[in-house]
Amino acid sequence: MRAMRAGQGTNSLQIRQYNQRLVLRCLRRLGEASKADLARAADLTSTAVGQIVDELDALGLVETVGKRHRGQRGQPATIMRLNRAGAYGIGVRLDRSRIETVLVDLGGHLLAQYTHDIDLPSPAVALDIVQRDVEQLRAFCTPEMRERITGIGIGRPYNLGSWLQQLDLVEVPSLHEWDETDFAGDLARATGLATVEENDGAAAAIAELFHGLGHEADNFLYLFIGPCIGGGLAMGGDYLRGETGNAADVAVMPAGPSRLPSAPQGPHTDILLTRASLNALIRHLRHRGAHVTGLGDLPGAMNGHPKAVEEWMDDCADALAGPLLAMRALLDISLVAVDSDLDRVWIDRLIARLEKALVAGVAEARTPPVVRAGHFGPYAGALGAASLPLFVHFSPRTGILTGEAAVSVKGGSEHVFA
Repeated sequence: MRAMRAGQGTNSLQIRQYNQRLVLRCLRRLGEASKADLARAADLTSTAVGQIVDELDALGLVETVGKRHRGQRGQPATIMRLNRAGAYGIGVRLDRSRIETVLVDLGGHLLAQYTHDIDLPSPAVALDIVQRDVEQLRAFCTPEMRERITGIGIGRPYNLGSWLQQLDLVEVPSLHEWDETDFAGDLARATGLATVEENDGAAAAIAELFHGLGHEADNFLYLFIGPCIGGGLAMGGDYLRGETGNAADVAVMPAGPSRLPSAPQGPHTDILLTRASLNALIRHLRHRGAHVTGLGDLPGAMNGHPKAVEEWMDDCADALAGPLLAMRALLDISLVAVDSDLDRVWIDRLIARLEKALVAGVAEARTPPVVRAGHFGPYAGALGAASLPLFVHFSPRTGILTGEAAVSVKGGSEHVFA
């Protein structure tokens, strides 16, 4: 309503941008579609969709793949699909033990990648590393591709210097510097590209919303079980940020005490990151005699100590059940996606345990949420970071109609394709 009161010119531009993105989302979900298919899916008139498709074609965001012949009279329908080469995003995933920079296209396909398995250095040192990676990715691109880079997305844990005891990490002074540094702004100034930053859980959730489960569902809670546990919340086809960008910060949700003998002891109430995380799995494997120095050792240690893995999975599912049932009651969202750095076979086994725990704990006259595996595994964080600028430019967020920005974009314009 605020957009409508702002004046006809502003309103028309906002509606056009929103409808363009709505048609793009419908095309992404359908895979291939005619203008009539898109009109039905978007609930717009055929005339409006015809004009929008022509505009998107002129922008290079859609392409024709052929004609549909079904024996009907008249001209066969033209079939369109998303043009993967229509736009590109650069993603930077930062965590306490890795820096990853990737290039993806509009279809979510990984085109190039640089990975540094190092303890996260100071922001200044990390900026030098990432800037070099970005320049190498731009050099990899053709001139036409470089013109279509929408920006850089950054996914990283917030409060990097916190919860070190729960994560069994040593105190590193440089981690606290990240809480006082505008890394996104510094990277925008260093590269000349627009940047947008979210916490790593939200970024991975956006990958699922933009390229995965979001093709069929508008509302779901997303969980990523990595060294820590992160999350994101999709609502109405958009994602919920909260006041500080920490919505669905599941890592700090209270959990009951663990029954594992390897768990930290103390009078405090546990939080999910101490139980439902790969750090907790590594701690328990070490307790059972496995040699594990990091994520790279996990597959061998898990195969060599299956009983210890089963014990952790039971404890992890028990820790997650209460918060997920609370989410079901509070938000009335019936779908949960669970992804991880673990192989899919392990995630499927964890989900089976979680489903049993949810059924056992659900209140009378209520149903537990459905739990599905995420689509991208270890790739989710980097894909999510690279999807951030693509999501900002091409998703039909309601903020377009209200004049409110869902995210803060630094160093560039949000609507370069509009």
